[in-house]
Amino acid sequence: MSDPPASRRQPPRTTDSQPLRFELLVLGASLAVALAAIALGAPAALAWPLALLPYLGRNLYYLARLTRLIRRHHRLAPPFPAGLWGEVFRTIAQYQQRARKRRKRQLRFSRRFREAAVSVPDALVILDKQKRIEWANPAAALLMDVQWPRDDGKRLTEHMRHPTLAELIDAGEYGRPLEMTPHHNRALVLSLRIAPFGERKRQRLVVARDITKLYHLNMIRRDFVANASHELRTPLTVIAGFLETLGDSHLTPGNHRRPIALMRNQTERMRSIIEDLLTLSRLEMEDHSQEVAPVDVGEEIGEIIHEAQALSEGRHEVVAEVDADLLLLGNQPELHSAFSNLVFNAVRHTPPGSRVRVLWRDDGRGPVFAVQDNGPGIAPEHIPRLTERFYRVDKGRSRQSGGTGLGLAIVKHVLNRHDARLVIASEVGQGSTFSCHFPAASGIRRPRQRTQVTAVAGSRS
Repeated sequence: MSDPPASRRQPPRTTDSQPLRFELLVLGASLAVALAAIALGAPAALAWPLALLPYLGRNLYYLARLTRLIRRHHRLAPPFPAGLWGEVFRTIAQYQQRARKRRKRQLRFSRRFREAAVSVPDALVILDKQKRIEWANPAAALLMDVQWPRDDGKRLTEHMRHPTLAELIDAGEYGRPLEMTPHHNRALVLSLRIAPFGERKRQRLVVARDITKLYHLNMIRRDFVANASHELRTPLTVIAGFLETLGDSHLTPGNHRRPIALMRNQTERMRSIIEDLLTLSRLEMEDHSQEVAPVDVGEEIGEIIHEAQALSEGRHEVVAEVDADLLLLGNQPELHSAFSNLVFNAVRHTPPGSRVRVLWRDDGRGPVFAVQDNGPGIAPEHIPRLTERFYRVDKGRSRQSGGTGLGLAIVKHVLNRHDARLVIASEVGQGSTFSCHFPAASGIRRPRQRTQVTAVAGSRS
């Protein structure tokens, strides 16, 4: 086994009785001198103090010496005195040596940490318990206009102006990064992450990354998708119109009707993909919804249930448990789109006879919208990628069900705009649960005394 760390080792305990024998010998010599003086006729009251005075003086000398050396932080080095005082000096010297080694290791670690922090291209700023700047690396001067030690003790909000930055620093719980443009350089786009740091997590570590190139690339991609989708929508509408005319015309030959029907189905599918892409583009334009109002989620669920029953054609059982007094502060069209996507996915991707359960309630931490099914479930390796665009667990089966592969991506963006999060739980053979967790502040209660619970069920084949 390896030796324990130096900080945990105990000072070596000597088994040698020589120091103790030396002390007893000195004390015995003092007592012998006192007895000899008394035998020669000296008064006992004077002989005993005079004989013990050198022994006591020796102890006081070494005690004063040790106190002076420790107070002045001097290093105890040989030669050490004989006897028990030598053992005391030697033990303290060993502790001093171990402490010096620990300090050297800490200094080397601190130096390596500072060298690494200085070489990091991202800006690093440490805020103290009062949320004031305590340290910053050189990259912070370029990205955030924070220079250390020039700005030591100042508030970060004096350099970085953003309406929610001060609230984010004080919060203590941080979700998505904050994207902002620094005041000193409007051409930069930074991604700020703030994390609890230090003793009792009362300090803050601010990490700022330059995402200017990534931001512009995303803007180009966003504009391209929006423009391409918009340009494709018009010709597809024309094609769909002509195909509908040909399919309904009695002049169309019988052997042409099936190809025309297939083309109409694929045209409708392309139109659905384009509409979803345009929806995603609109959602990505801003981080938060501008038109926010109380939304009656129970009423929205009722409409979605009827649409889901029409989609299912009676092959699924759809049940809703709704807290009718619980309203949600948000954007009604966006929330309707997100909730309907989750319910329609449950209908599309579960076999006939499955049960789909829609829940709307407050779980004590905030409003929760959940969709549960007892379908085939999803393997764990697919769950982290479900919200990616066009990602499919079963490509062939998803296309047959008519999905575009963009529904969960839309759900994710809508929830992000409402400061909510999507939680997916699934087990193969046991079904899946998709839960939307909203902040507690977004839930609004109707002025009623009793909570209503409604249930809507569809027929089972």
